[in-house]
Amino acid sequence: MTWALLITAFVISTCGLIYELIAGTVASYLLGDSVTQFSTIIGVYLFFMGVGSFLSKYIEKNIILTFVQVELLVGLVGGSSATMLFFMFEYVENFRILLYSLVGIIGVLIGIEIPLLMRILKGQLEFKDLVSKVFTFDYVGALLASLVFPLVLVPYLGLVRSSFLFGIFNVLVAIWTLHLFRKELPWLNSMRTIAFTLVVGLTLGFAFSEKLVKMSESTSYHEHIIYSKSSPYQRIVITGGKRFKLFLNGNLQFNSQDEYRYHEALIHPALGSLPEAKKVLILGGGDGMAAREILKYPQIESITLVDLDPALTNLFSKQKLFVELNQNSLNNPRVKVINKDAFVWLRSCKQKFDLVVVDFPDPSNFSLGKLYTDTFYRQVKKVVTPDSLVVIQSTSPYFARNSFWCVVSTLESVGFKTVPYHAYVPSFGDWGYIIARARAKETGESLSKSDRFQFGHRYPAGLKYVSKDSVASMLDFPADMKPSVKEVNKLNNQSLVHLFEAEWDEYAETF
Repeated sequence: MTWALLITAFVISTCGLIYELIAGTVASYLLGDSVTQFSTIIGVYLFFMGVGSFLSKYIEKNIILTFVQVELLVGLVGGSSATMLFFMFEYVENFRILLYSLVGIIGVLIGIEIPLLMRILKGQLEFKDLVSKVFTFDYVGALLASLVFPLVLVPYLGLVRSSFLFGIFNVLVAIWTLHLFRKELPWLNSMRTIAFTLVVGLTLGFAFSEKLVKMSESTSYHEHIIYSKSSPYQRIVITGGKRFKLFLNGNLQFNSQDEYRYHEALIHPALGSLPEAKKVLILGGGDGMAAREILKYPQIESITLVDLDPALTNLFSKQKLFVELNQNSLNNPRVKVINKDAFVWLRSCKQKFDLVVVDFPDPSNFSLGKLYTDTFYRQVKKVVTPDSLVVIQSTSPYFARNSFWCVVSTLESVGFKTVPYHAYVPSFGDWGYIIARARAKETGESLSKSDRFQFGHRYPAGLKYVSKDSVASMLDFPADMKPSVKEVNKLNNQSLVHLFEAEWDEYAETF
C-alpha cells in the first residue's frame, strides 16, 4: 500500500503541473505576452497551493474521504479548465478574473493533496522517509509533466483533450484510493458512483474535444473554421471557404482576398532593385506567399526559407487550397525549407544572401520580440554583403507608430541604412515595411534622401498592386505617421513589445 500511495503522489504532481501549464498556454494564446501570462499564473498557482497547504491543517476527521473528494474536485475542475477558458473568453468581460480564479481553485486543491497524503502515510513510514519519498515522487512527477507537455501533449492531443485526460487521471486516483481503503471509508458506494460518473463525463469530453474546440473558437473568430491545430509553438486557425484567413495565436496573418497587396509590397520594391540577385533568405514566411513572389524572378537560383513551425510549412506545402494560393512555392526545387528557430539558425549560417526577407508575426510577445532586437539584426547583418538588401515587415506606422519607428531605430543602431515605406492592405489597414542596406560600420545615422538607393522598378509582369507609381507613393509618410521615437529594441529589455502592446491596446479601446 505504501508504494501505491507514493505512486499516487507522482500522478497528482504530474496532473497539477499539467493544469498549470495548460492555463498558462491558453492565456498566452488568448491574451498574448507569454512571459507575463506564465509569470502571473505560476505566481497565483503557487500562492494558492500555499493557501491549500495551510487550510489542510483544519481537516481533522475523515482524512482519506476528504482526500478522495479533493481528487474528484481536481479532476472535475482541472479536467474541464481548458474548455471553460476557451468558452468564457468570448463571453466574460473580465476574463482575467475568471482565469486567475480558476487557477486559484486548482492551486488550493493541489495544495491540500500532498499534506493529506502525507498524513495518510504517516503510520507506514518514519517521518524522514515519509518526507523524502513523498517529495521525491512529487518532483519527479513535475519533471515528467514539464517534458511531456510540450513534446507530446500539445502537438498530439491539444490543450482541451490534454486537460480532460489528466482530469481522468485524478479521478482514477480517487477510485484507486477508494479501493485501497474500501474497508475504512463511509459512503463508499456513493463516492464510487460519483467517481465513475466523472470518468464517463471526462471521457466524453476527451472524445468530443475537437468539436468543443471548434465551438469555442467559432465564437471568437465569427467565421466558419476550416482548419485548426495546436503545434508546440502556436495555435493555427484558418477560417472561411473560397476566401480564407490565417490566424496564429489569434492574430490575423493574412486574408486571401488581399494578401497579394501585403506580399507584393514586401517583396517587389526590394527585389525589383536587385537585377543580379540569385540567393534569397526568407526568415519566417512559412505560408509560402513571400516565396511565391520571389519565384516570379527567373534569375533567382535558390531560396532558403527558415520557419520555426513544421506544422505551418507542412500545411502550406500539402493542402490543396493553400498550395493553390502560394502556387506550390514550398515544393519548388529552388526552395529549401528549414524548420528551425531563425534566431539560433543565423548564428551558425556561413552563407551570404543577396536579399533577406524578414517576415515574422508582429512583436506581440517576447518570443517574437527577440526577432526585432539589435542582437538579431546583427546576426542578419552577417549574412549580407554591402550590395545586399534586407526587407522587414514592421507592423503599422499608423496604429503602432512608435513601434514602427522603434524597428527603424533598432536597424540603424547596428549599422543599417534604412528606407521605411508603407502600403494599404484592407485587412490590416496601413502597413509598414523597411528596406535596409548594411553600412560598413555601425554609425547609428539615419539615411538621408541623398543616400537612398534607387528603386530599380524591374518588376515581373502580372502584379496586381506594385508598380513604379505605387512604390513612389509608399515612401511618403503623412504627419500622423512621421518618426516619433528613437528607442532601440534590445534583447535584455525588449522595449518594442511594451510599445506594441500599449499602442494596440489603446487602438482596441478606441474602436
